[in-house]
Amino acid sequence: MTFLSDKEKHSISAAIDLAESNTRGEFVTVIAQAADDYLYIPTLWAALVALLVPGVINLLDWNMLAWEFVDEHAYAIQVLTFFVCALGFRWTPIKRLLIPKAVQYQRAHRLAQEQFFTQNLHATQERTGVLLFVSITEHYVEIIADRGINDVVADDIWDHTVAEFIQHVKAGQVAEGFLQAVATCGDALAEHFPGSGESRNELPNHLIEI
Repeated sequence: MTFLSDKEKHSISAAIDLAESNTRGEFVTVIAQAADDYLYIPTLWAALVALLVPGVINLLDWNMLAWEFVDEHAYAIQVLTFFVCALGFRWTPIKRLLIPKAVQYQRAHRLAQEQFFTQNLHATQERTGVLLFVSITEHYVEIIADRGINDVVADDIWDHTVAEFIQHVKAGQVAEGFLQAVATCGDALAEHFPGSGESRNELPNHLIEI
């Protein structure tokens, strides 16, 4: 799935090239539509609504003819309610409302951790890999730095960068968020890990879409 235009992807790649020209740090950018399909949660909500159908039917004031029809087809109505809700609750705007924020952030954090190792950020020569991860559905942003960086760079730099990045994502300005985050992280790493003059690009500079 394509999240950004080719022009925006090129801008992000160029920003990474520029940042890495001034530091020995290695940046990888990853974007996901969602951290999980969350299929079981909409299904559980649909089942709950379907279970409530008989009670709702009994509370309504039906005329005799309508009551006979509803009573005769109560099970079919319940099953139909389940399937309609199960499908409707999978629509992303509704699904986001049904899934607890804690669950969304937990899944997004887990995916970010997986991507850190999948993209080999833990395998750089000086342990100076930095992952900039975004999951659109959850409005989730995480920056994960390898231990070589975390030992010397203050956490508040990452926290501030993430907070600004999240605002960009919520505003639909994902490319701008990446560009600003790469520049900020590049400046932080240049202070502690200045470039050595060697061209040692160990990790891909293009945006990775999953």
